[in-house]
Amino acid sequence: MFGKAKAKKTVVVETKPYHCMNIERIQSELDVNVTTGLTPSDAEQRLTVYGLNEMRGGGRPSAFKILIRQLANLMTLILIAAVAIAFAIKDWIEAGVVIGVIVLNTAVGFAQEFKAEKTMDSLRKMTSPTSRVLRSGHQIVVPTVDLVPGDVIYLESGDVVGADCRLFEVFNLETDEALLTGEALPIPKTVDTFDDVELPLGDRINLSFASTTVTKGRAKAVIYATGMSSEVGKIAKKLMETNKAKKTPLQKALDKMSWVLLGVAIASMLIVFGANKFKIKNEVLLYAIGLAIATIPEGLIAVVTLTMSLGVHTLAKKQALVRKLVALESLGSITNICSDKTGTLTQSKMVLVRAWLPGEGFFRVAGLGFEPAGEVTKKQRLEPPTDARINFAQDSANDEKNSRVASDDGSEETVVVNASNISASLRRIAQGAALCNMSEIRADDETGYWYGIGDPTEIALQVFASKLEMGKPTLTNDDNQWKLVCEYPFDSSIKRMSVVAHNAITGEKVLFLKGATERVVPCCTGRQDGEQVSSMSTDDLQEYLDPQIQEMARDGLRVLSIAYRYLTPDEESLDMNKTDREEVEVNMTFLGLVGIYDPPRPESLPSVMECYRAGIQVTMLTGDHPETAAAIARQVGILQDEDDEDIDGKSGEHQAISLGPLVMTAREFDRLSDEEIDALPELPHVIARCSPDTKVKMIEAMHRRNGIVAMTGDGVNDSPSLKFADVGIAMGLTGSDVAKQASEIILTDDNFATIVRAIREGRRVFSNIQRFCCVLVSGNVAELVCLIIGLAFRDKFGETVFPLSPVAILVNNLLTGTPPAMALGIEKAWPTIMDEPPRSPSSGLFTWEVQGDIIFYGFGMGLLSISNFWLVMNGFGDGNMGEECNRGYSESCDLVFRARGTVFATLTLAILLHAYNCRRIRGPMWNWHMIKRVHENRFLFGGVICGTILCLLCMYVPGLNTAVLKMKGISWEWGIVLITLLVFLILSELYKFAKRKLYKPMSVATEAQGRLQRIWTENTLASSTGGLSK
Repeated sequence: MFGKAKAKKTVVVETKPYHCMNIERIQSELDVNVTTGLTPSDAEQRLTVYGLNEMRGGGRPSAFKILIRQLANLMTLILIAAVAIAFAIKDWIEAGVVIGVIVLNTAVGFAQEFKAEKTMDSLRKMTSPTSRVLRSGHQIVVPTVDLVPGDVIYLESGDVVGADCRLFEVFNLETDEALLTGEALPIPKTVDTFDDVELPLGDRINLSFASTTVTKGRAKAVIYATGMSSEVGKIAKKLMETNKAKKTPLQKALDKMSWVLLGVAIASMLIVFGANKFKIKNEVLLYAIGLAIATIPEGLIAVVTLTMSLGVHTLAKKQALVRKLVALESLGSITNICSDKTGTLTQSKMVLVRAWLPGEGFFRVAGLGFEPAGEVTKKQRLEPPTDARINFAQDSANDEKNSRVASDDGSEETVVVNASNISASLRRIAQGAALCNMSEIRADDETGYWYGIGDPTEIALQVFASKLEMGKPTLTNDDNQWKLVCEYPFDSSIKRMSVVAHNAITGEKVLFLKGATERVVPCCTGRQDGEQVSSMSTDDLQEYLDPQIQEMARDGLRVLSIAYRYLTPDEESLDMNKTDREEVEVNMTFLGLVGIYDPPRPESLPSVMECYRAGIQVTMLTGDHPETAAAIARQVGILQDEDDEDIDGKSGEHQAISLGPLVMTAREFDRLSDEEIDALPELPHVIARCSPDTKVKMIEAMHRRNGIVAMTGDGVNDSPSLKFADVGIAMGLTGSDVAKQASEIILTDDNFATIVRAIREGRRVFSNIQRFCCVLVSGNVAELVCLIIGLAFRDKFGETVFPLSPVAILVNNLLTGTPPAMALGIEKAWPTIMDEPPRSPSSGLFTWEVQGDIIFYGFGMGLLSISNFWLVMNGFGDGNMGEECNRGYSESCDLVFRARGTVFATLTLAILLHAYNCRRIRGPMWNWHMIKRVHENRFLFGGVICGTILCLLCMYVPGLNTAVLKMKGISWEWGIVLITLLVFLILSELYKFAKRKLYKPMSVATEAQGRLQRIWTENTLASSTGGLSK
């Protein structure tokens, strides 16, 4: 699809407001007659003009280019230079290790980037392969890629729409647009013309869009946009335009550090040459090269990659698949989560949760999902006792038999509805919900998991009836003997459905009617009021129902009405299938209202609260209606009680919610300029009727406020924002291929709580990277300080006596570099990691505090090590520097070799112990409480032990010590080494104590983050004293 098929170009055409045009104008605009369609020659000509109906893409980059991009970074180039240097000094082991690091880092990066180049392919797969069109008055089947503007297309149930089209003839047409607009339910379509040019995409119900699915009915339409001009094409174009090549702060920090270290390495070599008056002998060159390698933490990239890879593995176990390693870095500093509603915060399952009957009031229905398990309860007022001699035993027995009572103040009781106390009206409404219904619910034979077949709304009604033990299978069995006689199917133009049911036991024939309240009420002449029927006019009945409808709508419920009537004797003799529904759906008796909604996931509220604990703002961006969005936002904690004054409605008769600054529609938000958005004291927490451009605009606004944004989503409409966000998080179960390929992270369980676990892991990974960077770089600084100051020691010939040989420098590098760094990379998260607000995006990896730590610890270890060299040589020795001790061992060099052994032991063991210092940046590490936990990180404990053993082997294995490493084992000098290590640990604790007293807290919450943390605290306290208020 990405190639230029048939040498025909693809053009992007600006889409006109076809939803505002009638069919006559559309025929004129597109130059087509809808009764005959285009001629084959017209279609061929237009195909040449508009191009194939396909997604345009730049193609997949070659493997060679990806490989070059992986190698063309400064740290890798430095490592390549280090390999050349290692070969120059004939250190094959060092060269092999560095080559292995380069291969590992390049292979991992190559694999990650190669897998990420599939977004446009998944868009192509969504296109319908063939479509039925009208050409020259004949219906024919053509490849979807050959569709052109002006084609008349036929749509039927199950079809995937091949291009954007304007409907001009429909019959009960409904399309599933969830992946494009986020709407959970199928959308009923119409041919009506609209006046509003800026009507949101989801409300343009006279249009059908490419890649959406027809779920019901049939239609004819005129195509007006194909390929990249369609709505899906615009999304594809947005994906291609999104720049994801921008380097992350971690990558920038590592690049900057690489340049700095490269400069230091070059300067160090010049210092060595200068100290020897540029008389560059072989030993001087080797020392300079060894010093340059010591300056470069060659294991850094490998440790960073390994740490992130282990983080990826850990998250995979927690149901989060990380597609790009750099996402882990951004996760730790996320300040905003922009979440879709349907399927992310909610279950994407319609559930009936409330019913209202005249004269009986509200009933609440417990239980979520498709399983018919859950109680139907009703609150009723308790009458005060009139006789002190009440038979409590009898009352208790009655309560035990008929209901469960829950009363806080004695004024109300909650009664559980069962077979013994169900009212006739509730029984009848349950019968209507079950029989006027084409759906089924079943339990899987193997797993026992319940699932629904049919329309989501009808499934919710069927589950409700089944909870009252009156589901369709129960009503139609031999015990109840209900049978459907006639069905008047749901018609989107009148928004109602009815059936005639016959009961073989009683002989009654009942007409049940369900649908939108505004379409059911005109069919009614009265209401069921308990056991009686009260006559009412249509206007009086609507006025009577309005307060209840508004109350249910305020809670985000979709309200349906159910009515019934008995067939007259004359009607019973008729064939109802041949009777016009307009003659049948009259004189109905109104039964009641039912409220249906897509319930929040149980874990959504605690997950949102955990985000607030971490100072992360959660924002809902949804294609749903404002009332529903605001209600769900309240239930999951995105909107708090303190926000009600911004969104609660006025007392107007039909006003459920008045949108305020925290709840906006996409149209309101899109009309604001960037300057007006930036002037808002707080960005909206909820945006309803959201379009793809609105989501990107919100992310841009958050970026201008220095936010690091995560975007969750599952549909095609989420793809541009998933790409544009710092971290795109797609749903694995319900997500489209496009969303998954556009994301950095995929949630395999579609669980919002997994995001919190991912953020915790991201924070852990980044803090661990800071820890081992401090160990690696401060170790390099220590070696640098020791070795450069050591240039001051000269023998009687004026030649420099090195405190460590070049090979010993490399061995020290291997022992103290990668092993402890890798151990710190898997350090567990400290319990308080989610109590801190997000890391400032501007702070980067090497904060001022980390830089201070590197300098203090590096200079401390380096100065103490070179001091020990002086102590052994001059403090306790005679200062004899021997002759040509840089070349080999002789009797005159015995003291120098012992001094080198002392320096090697001091420097190696100090850096190994320093790894424990870095476990806690400020907290004490060497008090008794923490010493008892020294083995907590088993890898670090084992690394220090192994490093110590290897250090001793290097010092005491004959031949290896004097011939290769040019040092000698020590004896009494161990006292100096141990005292020096103790001094270093004491200085480290005093330094941390001073930081705790003088430095500001490591993470200072902004005013907004502080407010979020207070919300979490208040909800936690409320939960501990009886439950959350939401």
